[in-house]
Amino acid sequence: MALAIESPLADDRPTATASDAADTTPGAGASRRAAAGDDVPGGRSRTMTVVGHVTLALLGLVCIFPIYWMYATSLRRPNDVYKTSYLPWPLSVDSYSQALDQLDLGRLLLNTTLVALFTALGQLLTSVLAAYAFAVWTFPAKRLLYLAFVGTWLVPFQVTMLPNYVLLHDLGLLNSLSGVVVPNLVSALGVLMLRQHFDSFPKELLEASRMDGRSSWATLWTVVVPNLRAPLAALSILLFVNAWNEYFWPAMVLQRGNLVLQLGINSFINSVETEEWGPLTAAAGLATLPIFALYLALQRHVINGFVRSGLR
Repeated sequence: MALAIESPLADDRPTATASDAADTTPGAGASRRAAAGDDVPGGRSRTMTVVGHVTLALLGLVCIFPIYWMYATSLRRPNDVYKTSYLPWPLSVDSYSQALDQLDLGRLLLNTTLVALFTALGQLLTSVLAAYAFAVWTFPAKRLLYLAFVGTWLVPFQVTMLPNYVLLHDLGLLNSLSGVVVPNLVSALGVLMLRQHFDSFPKELLEASRMDGRSSWATLWTVVVPNLRAPLAALSILLFVNAWNEYFWPAMVLQRGNLVLQLGINSFINSVETEEWGPLTAAAGLATLPIFALYLALQRHVINGFVRSGLR
């Protein structure tokens, strides 16, 4: 006779259910935690993401509101300049007409654009050449020369102001736009920023270019520069804005006339009455349009440059 023997562990063995089987599915627990708003390993919760976006949106509004208010004031009627309504209505261009009548804005914009453009291009060119040499080439006292180059960035402008002024006087470049551009053709900041990107550039591409028989000059302009468009665009905007906003050096060099926009607006502020805020905001609004146009044209490259600057 066969005897049925029951295992003593049979009653204690847990019974698998459908929910337990679902828990064993890879990623099932993480998916439920993400759906519930809990923290996911290696990521952020929905709440933190929403809070971050709301914070950035509020900061963006705080930053852009003064610019909006400047244009809103410039578009109000002369009698409505002191109104506090957020929407300027009815719209009026009288402030722009008055600003254009009293200020030779076309000539000032052209001169300022030329000064900022040639200054930024000169600084960008010298920065590319110097950063490429420091990052790729090997030569005696390389580190010492780089430290000396960086040290020039730490020297205040007031220290080099008088020597540059005397040099321009000897060269006969005072009271000319060239005198504003020539002393600013080199930027230590541009060299520092570009050298980081050149150091992270794949060395295999440089070696392949040398094996193809290309010179260092050809390698720089056909291999390196085309692959660094984003950081170059970001640096170009930075250099252009710095040159555009420069006031003290042009005021020293251009003594006989208001040849650039900053000096012209300053003269315009001193010539109009204090309560005429409409023409003042209109002139300031027109002065910022080239900067906005430049940023819109290079926006994609600028964002890519800042995003990739942290990748090595």
